[in-house]
Amino acid sequence: MLKRFWNWILGKTTIDEKVIEVVEDVQEVVKETKRRAKRVKEEVADVVDAVKEVGKQSKDVVNAAKGNKRKGCKPAAKKPAAKKPADKK
Repeated sequence: MLKRFWNWILGKTTIDEKVIEVVEDVQEVVKETKRRAKRVKEEVADVVDAVKEVGKQSKDVVNAAKGNKRKGCKPAAKKPAAKKPADKK
């Protein structure tokens, strides 16, 4: 009799549904957190690469300040500006 009463009370409550809903919400949050952590990891890797490149560029600036010649690709020669035709009168 006590067991039937307990089952009747348990049947009246929605604890099970609430627990299931909370578990589903937590699973969604975990999934979103993992996705964001993956994106942050990718961005950190990009920043590390950029910082390494800045370090290389700063060495070039130091060498330029010392008066060393430039290494690597030379800048393209500038083309002279096209002359405008003079007005004929």
